[in-house]
Amino acid sequence: AVRAPLSGPAEPPARCVCYGLGRFGRCPAARYQLAFLLLLLDELRVPPARCALFDPAFSEREAAALRALGLCLLPENEEGKRGVEGAATLFYMVHCGKALYNNLLWSNWSPAALSKLVIIGNSFRGIEERLLSRILERDYSYIAKVLKGVEEVALPSHPRYLDTFNDTSVHWFPMDKLQELSPEVWDFVEEPMYQDCEDLEIIRKGEE
Repeated sequence: AVRAPLSGPAEPPARCVCYGLGRFGRCPAARYQLAFLLLLLDELRVPPARCALFDPAFSEREAAALRALGLCLLPENEEGKRGVEGAATLFYMVHCGKALYNNLLWSNWSPAALSKLVIIGNSFRGIEERLLSRILERDYSYIAKVLKGVEEVALPSHPRYLDTFNDTSVHWFPMDKLQELSPEVWDFVEEPMYQDCEDLEIIRKGEE
């Protein structure tokens, strides 16, 4: 599933960003997710030093463990608002809130940037199926607008990891599909605010 977006002409990720890993010192599912992340870095030949992580829940011991593995910790809560800055980037965001994915898309809202993005996280198709269309378009408009420009492959289910990677897919954005979207799609670039959003699944900067 992970190799699928890398088998085409797209540039392979040269770096990785991980949001929302969770308390892996306490939670077995988070430990499995961390193990899979390390295997991904090895598979993609991305040095651990090029993988940055953030979760406001990390304890000091967990942060120290991640540094001992050679990984980098982001100094502040970006709320998912990180651009690829011209470099193909894998975003590892298993079971993160919808607002994080929406913010990430907003931060890379152009065909040139999105085509360098690979996201491992909650299925966009699943988000579309579970939300009323008016709620999706109002609160998570960037997810709604990119649905016709994204390819996704679900991670295969495994009885041992049902709660670890359920509803998880690999997403990528082929340039040819993005260019088929209406030009008006790219005109609206207003930053998401979520003023009317109920049950916002994100910890805002300063709320840690």
